[in-house]
Amino acid sequence: MKEIIEFIKNHFDFHLYGVTWLASAFGLAIIPCLLYMPQKYGFENGLLENIQMVVLFITFGLCLTAKFNQRFFKFAALALTIIIIREVNCGRTLFFPIPGEYHKYYSWKDLPWPWLGKTVHTLYGLWIAFVALVFLKKKFYVDLWQMIKKIKIPVWNLLFMGFASFMGAIAEKATNNNFIFEEGFELFFYVSLLGIVYLYSRNENFKLED
Repeated sequence: MKEIIEFIKNHFDFHLYGVTWLASAFGLAIIPCLLYMPQKYGFENGLLENIQMVVLFITFGLCLTAKFNQRFFKFAALALTIIIIREVNCGRTLFFPIPGEYHKYYSWKDLPWPWLGKTVHTLYGLWIAFVALVFLKKKFYVDLWQMIKKIKIPVWNLLFMGFASFMGAIAEKATNNNFIFEEGFELFFYVSLLGIVYLYSRNENFKLED
């Protein structure tokens, strides 16, 4: 029992940092959003998706300007581009609404240039493969393991991320396409991720030993 308590003390950080309060505030804000926010704000390229993009770009900037663990966060910025490209719906849809339909858009294959979607899909796939190759070739998995092994884990932000990921995943089936529910919890996930990046890149308590 003593060993378990010692392990928890050495590997888990239960402090409530500013970024933890920020994430919790976004999580709580989902409740009034679900009750009162019109569904249109959860549509593609709507208010919630654009706030997500702002959060992702702030996180990207934190990675590029990291004070600690800089080598790893340079790669993290590269990896974040995959999520950012996905969020602008690369390869999935363009924002051309279908007349008379509710929140429906023409997909790439329905446009007059069928080759365009295939080209974008291919380029996106190649970019993901390139990022994965960099991860392996430069041995960033070693950096990641060292961080996991030697630095405490910010428990609350990590739990928030897990909860937001779970809720976002079940949103469509559980709520009959409640877009506020889905996009709200996706935003909650990104804000929690921003907090973790901030702590590992700037807080002395999460600095990897030299």
